[in-house]
Amino acid sequence: MKTTYTILITVLLLSNFSFAQEKSQQKLDSVLITSSRIDLPFKKNSHTITLISAKEIEKSTATNLTDLLQEVAGVDVRRRGISGMQADLYIRGGSFDQTLLLIDGIKVEDPQTGHHTLNIALPLNVIHRIEVIKGPAARVFGQNAFTGAINIVTKKAKQNSVILDAAVGSYHQKNIGVTSTSVLEKSAHIIHFSKNLSEGYRFNTDFDNQNYFVKSSFNTHKTPINLLATFSERKFGANGFYASPAYVNQYEETQASLIAISTTYKTEKFTWKPKLYWKRNQDMYLFVRNNPSVYRNLHISNKVGVGVNASYKSNLGTTGFGVDIAKVALSSNNLGAQHRLASSLFVEHRFTFLNDKIDVTPGVAINYYTDFKFHAFPGIDLGYQLSSTTKLYANVGYTYRIPTYTDMFYTSPTTLGDDNLSPEEAITEEIGIKFQKNKITVSAAVFNKDAKNLIDYVKQNAADKWKATNINSLNTIGFETNIAYGYKMNNYSQKLAIGYTFLEEELAKNNVNFSRYSLNSLKHHFTATYRSQFVKNVTQSIVYKFAERIDQKSYNVIDAKIALQISKLQFSVTANNIFNTEYTETNLVPMPKANVLFGLKYHFK
Repeated sequence: MKTTYTILITVLLLSNFSFAQEKSQQKLDSVLITSSRIDLPFKKNSHTITLISAKEIEKSTATNLTDLLQEVAGVDVRRRGISGMQADLYIRGGSFDQTLLLIDGIKVEDPQTGHHTLNIALPLNVIHRIEVIKGPAARVFGQNAFTGAINIVTKKAKQNSVILDAAVGSYHQKNIGVTSTSVLEKSAHIIHFSKNLSEGYRFNTDFDNQNYFVKSSFNTHKTPINLLATFSERKFGANGFYASPAYVNQYEETQASLIAISTTYKTEKFTWKPKLYWKRNQDMYLFVRNNPSVYRNLHISNKVGVGVNASYKSNLGTTGFGVDIAKVALSSNNLGAQHRLASSLFVEHRFTFLNDKIDVTPGVAINYYTDFKFHAFPGIDLGYQLSSTTKLYANVGYTYRIPTYTDMFYTSPTTLGDDNLSPEEAITEEIGIKFQKNKITVSAAVFNKDAKNLIDYVKQNAADKWKATNINSLNTIGFETNIAYGYKMNNYSQKLAIGYTFLEEELAKNNVNFSRYSLNSLKHHFTATYRSQFVKNVTQSIVYKFAERIDQKSYNVIDAKIALQISKLQFSVTANNIFNTEYTETNLVPMPKANVLFGLKYHFK
């Protein structure tokens, strides 16, 4: 009942804002969802998709990607510390190994472990849009998109400008950044650099982050050739981050990079999108920060790939097809030297009937790994346009995940991997409805996932080592709803967004005495965001997050931001956890209490 009261009271409080019923252009219809194989406007997709625009990012209380994703109901980002220092990404109860991250449609998963997914989180200054795709996505992206995927769409240079920003705040945070855009006669470029420092909010949680980003488009008047390069380096104290919270002297350094070349070639009926990319990740972990001889891990993974996505329009509808081939390698002092060839082939076709009122999109992805052979992911999407404002949709798909190299080969004094593990498998179904009229957008969906062969770490006796084993089956059912309402007040734009996700999970019983697999998903996840402006040049945002996990531990967190724009200069104050909530998100690592960041940004044009 406490959960229900919390959610109801929050909705009632937020609903007391006066809503002026003024019309304005709804832009969602024109947004193409580029993470799908067939580019479709947002309104025509038969999936549960959440969009975060550049304008929403600018006004958000978040200063990094991990904090921003926490504003989306159903996305469980479990952080360790401030400024997105280290975090794991979950969608609808899936593990961090079952959630895929993409940058401009390029998969940036790590073969060693999904724990490294957010090592390559891009700075918010270079992000144009974020597409959050929930539900069965393996038919579109292949393995790792077990419970969903997040695609980061980067910005394009549209004018000549330089943006300088700096911030200082609690825990001796010091942030500096520069973003330059240049538009020339036949090319356009974005260059970004930022550095973030902090002494930490408790012992051994200091950090030093650096981010580099370059995106260039050449031959812009004909067939553009796009070059993207990004590099992120993080060095941080990891007090209690892994193993037991009692281990306060842990330390970690990560490097993550991506280089990609792509283009788009269009004819009357065909669209071709070839790409060539190289993704690298390096992780160095010390059990005792100043004594590497006690225990040290060094892992370096590389993925070099080539692929092409294509679509063909005919009288029968639109066919999407393509192929992706990648060479994957890992060098590790713990996991050894590993390598595999990974390839995927996909095809789908979108049929429409009754003047586009009904859409049916069957498809299949076929993956081949040299160490796991062939696997196929069939699926189908269905949509019915009830009216110009309302659409029903349903989808079902088979998904799977091959074990990571950590699952198969990791060894420590307490843990043992197994190179004979089988892939995890699941069947996921979803039924939803979308409503969009004037300034109101509403969506709701129910979903079910039956997973088997889940990888667990088990043992029969207390003195035994934990061993990776395919042993568990898990059923997940859930419900999700999102409401967004934009309006005008005194000619200033306002927006209220509310999201809620409910999960119920049932883990099958097994015959082992000790198991590491614990149900700790967000059973109730409620988010509310209010972005407003009441006077000229001043904007404010407030974000409320309520979380209750399966173990019934719950917490409420409120963040706020106010910004003053004076010509080309912007002053901002961002306050996180303003009511000093005591809570943890993972591994019993206490999150920071109230903290403040003062920002200054200057825009040269």
